Amino acid sequence: MAATVGRICAGAGLLKTSNGAVFNQINAFSTTREWSKGRRMVLATVGALAGGAGALMFALDQSVKASDLELHPPKNPWSHSGLINSLDHSSVRRGYEVYKQVCAACHSMKYIAYRNLIGVSHTEDEAKAEAAEMMVTDGPDEAGNMFQRPGKLSDYFPNPYANEEAARAANNGAFPPDLSYIVSARHGGEDYIFSLLTGYCDAPAGIVLREGQYYNPYFPGGAISMAQALYNEVLEYEDGTPATASQLAKDVATFLKWTAEPEHDDRKRMLIKAAGMFSFLLVVTYYLKRHKWTNIKTRKIEFKPRK
Repeated sequence: MAATVGRICAGAGLLKTSNGAVFNQINAFSTTREWSKGRRMVLATVGALAGGAGALMFALDQSVKASDLELHPPKNPWSHSGLINSLDHSSVRRGYEVYKQVCAACHSMKYIAYRNLIGVSHTEDEAKAEAAEMMVTDGPDEAGNMFQRPGKLSDYFPNPYANEEAARAANNGAFPPDLSYIVSARHGGEDYIFSLLTGYCDAPAGIVLREGQYYNPYFPGGAISMAQALYNEVLEYEDGTPATASQLAKDVATFLKWTAEPEHDDRKRMLIKAAGMFSFLLVVTYYLKRHKWTNIKTRKIEFKPRK
């Protein structure tokens, strides 16, 4: 019986094997497998080349850096470094005194106006008195002439030099940077400023400094054109704080932190308000969620058979 069925099916062509289709499937599978293997090899080669190039670039970058001659500033426990800690405004006021009596001789602060001192380190009358100490070129007047007038609250801190060329000529070719945003513009922030101002020392053996240069390990390259400016008792504070070199550096670094981020205290004050507001909203949201879902989650479903 089985033989008879086999002959009938063979005669009808039902049991004929399609050799061509089978061979095509095998060839397609082999080609796909070879392509996948080749693609993996290509990707592995590209990955190895990219990794090698990255390692080479990192090695070259480290080789051109004077990492053994440059120190990273240590972290200092600043009173304003906490999540909700504000600036020490007494220190900001003392830092302004340091800038005014020491730093302003070479460095400008063209983005800070005297009105910005009000409510931060000075009262309005004190800020007006500070502004009135300088003479500002204004005009023209009715006759078309420029004239000198006392400063006003709207005036910005004066520039010690008329232009960049005059600044370079007075500092052996080096241009003193503007200090308005110097804390945000330097890696390390106020830690870098403090370490730089207190880090002057003798150059180690093998380091040759040109005339007018000084050695400071915290400055990139070590050779800096700015001489040490802060010494013990180089000035007297109005509030009687001992004017040691480290105290002067700490106060001026705090002042420069404020000039770089005038919104520092406002930002942290808003953080406290936002935390309180969202905490209240979270409690209300949780209560409403429990209130809305209590009927659903406590619902009991009972199936009763039909009678």
